[in-house]
Amino acid sequence: MNNSRHTNDENKKITNEDIGFDDNFETHLKHTEGTNDLRPARVTAEYRGSYKVKNEDGEYAAKVTGKQMFESVRREDYPAVGDWVAILPINEEQAVIHTILPRKTCIKRKSINSSDTQIIAANIDAALVVESVGRDFNLNRFERYFSLANAGGITPVAVLNKIDLVSKEELDEKLGQIKKRFGDIDHTLTSIVTDGGLMELRDYIKKGKTYCFLGSSGVGKSSLINKLLGKDIIKTEDISASAERGKHITTKREMYFLKDGGIVIDNPGMREVGMSDGAAGVDDLFERDIASDAQCKFADCTHVHEPGCRVLARIKAGELDERKYSNYISLKKETEFYEMTDVEKRNKDRRFGKFIKTAKEELKKFEDR
Repeated sequence: MNNSRHTNDENKKITNEDIGFDDNFETHLKHTEGTNDLRPARVTAEYRGSYKVKNEDGEYAAKVTGKQMFESVRREDYPAVGDWVAILPINEEQAVIHTILPRKTCIKRKSINSSDTQIIAANIDAALVVESVGRDFNLNRFERYFSLANAGGITPVAVLNKIDLVSKEELDEKLGQIKKRFGDIDHTLTSIVTDGGLMELRDYIKKGKTYCFLGSSGVGKSSLINKLLGKDIIKTEDISASAERGKHITTKREMYFLKDGGIVIDNPGMREVGMSDGAAGVDDLFERDIASDAQCKFADCTHVHEPGCRVLARIKAGELDERKYSNYISLKKETEFYEMTDVEKRNKDRRFGKFIKTAKEELKKFEDR
């Protein structure tokens, strides 16, 4: 860590408010035990067992207290990038994290192969969901990320990157698909090769606000952030023309501060994005077209099999995008599964096992006839 950080002009100018601190966090800090000695700081990077935190005094390498580790029962109980925490500085370079101040918003996901929930980033104002125009382009994936953002109270934005790789006609077609599926969600088109759309992206990012870049590996998140920073701080590898994608090597979440005052978070590419507590986020995203169709016969209609379902009638009549509907049902089922208790999941698996056993027995009887 740089020992000269306290003499750095940029650190002298920065205030806690510049990096997202507000009256809400101040109120919670005042009610924290031992406030007289504790100072607010924001988590800017997460490593194995340690963190980097930043406040108006500078940057510190920090660890949580033994008491907090003992009391933590879930991954959510540990700090995440974007969190505001109460720290006790030990010296000019090290500090101890005593507590996490309540999160205003957060993006979290459930691992497909685990029952645990992971906080991707906290206290975010907007989620910039990046896809490239190449083989990564997928409307269902956009919807999945948008649902995660909505569930966390965060504004989602679609960023279609690497637009230099396709013709104007193909770009217009993809943009048309985005507008048709997500008409009310902000979107921007970008290219780090031609700098197309970068000015619009810079203008969107406001001073003191925090923006989290999300997306799969190779879509160009880190390269976009480097462009916004005006220098190659995040290491990336050259774009492969044949594969239409760069090799993504970001291995940790980290926060960066733009010279105009905006705050951005880079994330490792995610192969899987499990829905976590996202039922409300799914319904919010599909509210206009599906989730709140008041003309259904039953008020609690699931829009799957009920008689008198207006949504199913609209699909049959070609009035509703069947792919959007199918993705809605898939996301709803996934969130419902994750929200079940372990006992409920075991009972569900047990009923399914009995169903399979019965089906096999009936099939054998039929074959023996």
